[in-house]
Amino acid sequence: MQAINKHSQRILLVDDEALILEGCRACLNNAGWNDVILESDSRLVLPLLEREEVDVIVLDLRMPNITGVELLPQIVKQHPHIKVIVATANNEVETVVNCMKDGAFDYLVKPIDVKRLLTSVKKAMEMRSLANELSALKAYMFTDRLDHPEAFAGIITGNKAMRAVFQYLEVIAGTRQPVTITGETGTGKELIARAIHDLSGCSGDYVALNVAGLDDNMFSDTLFGHRKGAFTGADQARDGLITRAAGGTLFLDEIGDLNEMSQIKLLRLLQEQEYYPVGSDFVKKSDARLVLATNRDLQEMIKQGKFRNDLYYRLCGHRVHLPPLRERRDDIPLLLDHFLEKAAVRMGKKKPTPPPELAVMLTLYPFPGNVREMEAMVSDAVLRHGAGVLSMDTFRAVIGDERPIPKNSGADKSGGENPLCAIFGHFPTLDEVEQYMIEEAMKMAKGNQGLAGKILGMGRQTLNKRLKSQSQSA
Repeated sequence: MQAINKHSQRILLVDDEALILEGCRACLNNAGWNDVILESDSRLVLPLLEREEVDVIVLDLRMPNITGVELLPQIVKQHPHIKVIVATANNEVETVVNCMKDGAFDYLVKPIDVKRLLTSVKKAMEMRSLANELSALKAYMFTDRLDHPEAFAGIITGNKAMRAVFQYLEVIAGTRQPVTITGETGTGKELIARAIHDLSGCSGDYVALNVAGLDDNMFSDTLFGHRKGAFTGADQARDGLITRAAGGTLFLDEIGDLNEMSQIKLLRLLQEQEYYPVGSDFVKKSDARLVLATNRDLQEMIKQGKFRNDLYYRLCGHRVHLPPLRERRDDIPLLLDHFLEKAAVRMGKKKPTPPPELAVMLTLYPFPGNVREMEAMVSDAVLRHGAGVLSMDTFRAVIGDERPIPKNSGADKSGGENPLCAIFGHFPTLDEVEQYMIEEAMKMAKGNQGLAGKILGMGRQTLNKRLKSQSQSA
C-alpha cells in the first residue's frame, strides 16, 4: 500500500550570528527535529519561503539589511500558515508586544534558553498540525473523500459513522501525535490501530502490547527493557518493546488498567519522548508513534481518582471513538456474509447458505460483545453445520427467548428515529401502546370514560374493563 504523503516538520532559523544558528540547530536535532534550515541573510528569507515549505520560523529581530521587525509582517501577510517565533534582547518589551500584535506566535529572550526554545517550537508545531488537519478534514467531509480505502480492507462496513472515522484517520495518520481509540470490547480497536500504522508511512514496525493485568514492574520491563543486573535474574541487558517500535508504531491496549506509577511513566514518554530502562540512570529517546486504546470511561476514572488528569489531556490530541455494533446495524448483513466465508475457508467447508430471516433476527440482538461476539457466533454455527441451509438453532441458543429489541433502537423510513421509540425510549409492546393510548384519551376527556371510549373507538364498558385490568396488573 502506498503510504500517505506527509510533509515533514520543517523549521527555519534566521539569525546573522552563525554560532547561534548552529547551536539552535543542534538542540533541535537532539530533540528529534531533523529538518532544520539555517539562513543568516535576512534578504534571502522571502525568496526561500517561495521555494520551500516551512512550518515554523525562529526569527531574530536585530539583523543588518532587513530587520526581523520589518520582515515579520511580510511573512505573516504572504505566508499566514507559518508560525513565527521571534528572538529578542531582554530590554525590548515594547518591541515584543508589537510583534505579537503583528502576528508572531511566540517570543524568545536572548541568550536563548534551550528548554524554552524546544517548548515554543513544539507548541508551534502542534498548532500548525491542528490547522493542517482542520483544513484537510473540511476537504474530506465536503467531498466525502477516502483516498486509501485499502488501509481499511480488513474492517467490514458500509456504515456512514465508520466511514467518517476512516476519513479522520487519513487526515491524522501522517502526524506524530498520539492517537487514543475508545470503544466497547470487540468493536475493532486493534484493527484501527493497525490501519493508522499502515497509513502513517512509518518505516519501523507495528508493535502491540495489552497492558491489562501488568503491575508497574512488568509494565516497565516489558515496555522499556532493563540493564544487566537490574534485578535478580537479569543476567543480561534486554531491550523493551519501545525499542522494537523505533521509527514505527507502539500500540498500547487497555490503558485504563494502568496503575498510577505506570501512568506517570507513560506520561513522561508522551510528553518528552523519553524513558528509563529498568535499573538505568541514563535516559533514552523514543521516536515511536504511540496509539492507545481503552474500553473504559477515563473521565469517570478521573473523578474516582483512578486516572491522572494530566495524562488524560495528553491523550486528547487525537481521539477516535468506535460505535458499538448495535449502532451500526446496517453492517450486520455484510458481517454475516463475511464471517460465513471466513469460517468456511478456515474449516475447509463449503460456505453455507443462511436463511433470509437470520440477518433480520441478528439486527434485533444488542450484541454486548460487538463484532467479536458476532464472529464467534457465526464461527460456531459453521462448525456445527452439516449440509443444506444454515440452522438458526445456534443463534437462538445465544439470543434466547427474551424480547430482542434494545433500548432506543429503530428508525423510520426517512432515516430518523422511529416515532414510537421517541415516545417510549424503546420499541414498545402492544400492551404498552394500549396503556399509553388509554391514559392519553382519559386526559383529553378529563376523566370522562364515555367520551374517552368514543375517542378510542370503543364502548364505555370495554374501556372500563381495560382500566380495571390495568389497575390490577399495576
